[in-house]
Amino acid sequence: MAISYGARHDKTKYLKIMLNREDLAQLAQRGISEAEFNCQLERFREGFAFTHLVRPATKGDGIMVFDLRKIDELLDGYESAIREREIVKFVPASGAATRMFKALFEYRETAKNNALTEKMQDEKDSNGVHYLMHHLHEVAFYEDLFKVMEKHQVDLKDCLEKHDYVSIIDFILDEKGLNYANLCKGLLLFHHYKNAESRTALEEHLVEAAGYCNVNGKAKLHFTVSPEHLEKFTNKVNEKLPYYEEKFQIKYDISYSIQKPSTDTIAVDMNNNPVHDDKGNLMFRPGGHGALIENLKDLKGDIIFVKNIDNVAPDHLKTPTFTYKKVIGGYLLELQKNIFEYLNILEKGELDEVKLQEIYGFLFHQLQCNIKNFEKLSTKDKQQALFDHLNRPIRICGMVKNEGEPGGGPFWVENAHHESSLQIVESSQVDTKNEEQKYALQHATHFNPVDLVCGVRNYKGEVFDLQKYVDPQTCFISSKSIGSLSIKALELPGLWNGAMADWITVFVEVPIAVFSPVKTVNDFLRREHQ
Repeated sequence: MAISYGARHDKTKYLKIMLNREDLAQLAQRGISEAEFNCQLERFREGFAFTHLVRPATKGDGIMVFDLRKIDELLDGYESAIREREIVKFVPASGAATRMFKALFEYRETAKNNALTEKMQDEKDSNGVHYLMHHLHEVAFYEDLFKVMEKHQVDLKDCLEKHDYVSIIDFILDEKGLNYANLCKGLLLFHHYKNAESRTALEEHLVEAAGYCNVNGKAKLHFTVSPEHLEKFTNKVNEKLPYYEEKFQIKYDISYSIQKPSTDTIAVDMNNNPVHDDKGNLMFRPGGHGALIENLKDLKGDIIFVKNIDNVAPDHLKTPTFTYKKVIGGYLLELQKNIFEYLNILEKGELDEVKLQEIYGFLFHQLQCNIKNFEKLSTKDKQQALFDHLNRPIRICGMVKNEGEPGGGPFWVENAHHESSLQIVESSQVDTKNEEQKYALQHATHFNPVDLVCGVRNYKGEVFDLQKYVDPQTCFISSKSIGSLSIKALELPGLWNGAMADWITVFVEVPIAVFSPVKTVNDFLRREHQ
C-alpha cells in the first residue's frame, strides 16, 4: 500500500463529474450527499500536505509524568467519582484477522511451489513459520487445533515431526479447521490458563471491563464490528456472558455498531475519476478507523475508554492496565472539574485581568494549550478565546517509552495558522525527505499504544458534535489493487489522529506493560501472552 501526502495537482483541468440517476440513488442509499461526493474527488485531486512537526513531545515538554503520591490521589479520585458517572469501554473490533497470518499465507504459497528459501526455514527467526511451529504448543489455540485435525484423522504431532507445516497451516486458516483467516481478531483464542480455560480477545476485554469499568455492579462495553462478523461475535458474547457475570458478580451492558455506510469513501482510478464495478455501480471503500468518530459520538457516555481489540494481557499482567486506566480516568475527571468551573465563570462574563490570567495559566500549564497573541487581545476577546479553547472534547492519552514498536507517536505539531498543539502522528504523515522533519521523527522518545480516555460532554452535560473537531486535511490517499485494476482510496483522519485534532489533548506516561498487541500470529509467543 502506498501512502500519498503532499501531492498537488492542477484541479482546473478537471471537469465536474456528471452523475447518472443510478449513481445518485446509490449515494442516497449510503447517506452520502452529492456535495460530499464532489468534496472527496477534490481531495484526491488536490492531495494533502504533510504534517509539520515542531518537535517530539517528551517528559516535561508535552508528556506528564506522575509520582506515586499523585497516582494514589488520582486512583482515589477515580473510585469516588465514577459512582455517579456513565463509564463506557469502547473497543474498535472491526478488523479481520487476515493480516495476522500473512507469513502463513506466504509460506503455504511458496511451499506449494517448492520455492521455500533458507530464510523461511530458519528456526531461530522469531517472526518465521518454523519458529512458530517449533513453539506451536505454547499458543492458546493449540488444543483446538489438535482436536479439529484429529476429527479429520490428521495427527498434528505427526505433521510437526515430519515438518508438514502446510497441512497444519491449512487447518489454522481454512474453514475445514479453525477458520482463523476468516474471523475477526476478537474471536481468536489469545490466552490459555492453567485451569484449562482459554480466552478469546473479546473475553479478555470483558475481564478488563470488570476491573476498571465496574460502576455499582455494572460494566458497559461497546464493540464496533464488521457486518460479516457481527453474528458470530454476538453469539460468542452471549455464550460467555453468564460465566463472566457469575465469576465477577457483575452485570454487563454490551452494545454493538458497524461502521456507517455514510463514512465510506469513493474509489477512483489513477486519473482521479470515479471507478465503477462490473455491474456499473460506483465503487466505495471503508473510510478507515477514523470513521468511528461517528460511533464514538453516538455512545454519549461521561467517560469513554478507548482500546484496540488486540491489546490485551493475561491475568497475571493485568494489574498495570487496571491501575493506569484508573489513573488517566482520574486525571480526566480532575481536569474536567476545573475546565467546567472556568467555563461557567467565563459564561457569566465581566472578568478582571487577574482572573483571566489565572484561567490562561491553567490552559497553558495544565492543558498545554497556547493562544496566539493572547496578551494583545482585548478583555472581551480574551474571554472569548479562553472559552473557545476550553469548551472542547478532551482526551487523556497514555504514552509508553519508545522501544521500537511500530505505530504513531506524540509530537508538537504546527497548523496552517502557525499554532502549535499536541497531536498523535503516524510516520506516514511526515515528509522524511526533509532532514529537519526526519530528525524530529527519529528523536521521538515515546509512542502511542492507543490507550485513551475521552470526555465528550460539555460543561452543560451536552454531547459535543465531534465532527466539528476533525481536521479534514489529515486524510490520506492509499493505492490498492483489485484484480488487475489499480485504484486509489481515501482514508479519513485516523480516530486518534486527525479525527481528534481539535480536542483538548493531554499526554501522560504509562508503563510499557499496558501495551501487548497482537499484530502477527507469532506475537502469541511473546512473553506477555504466555
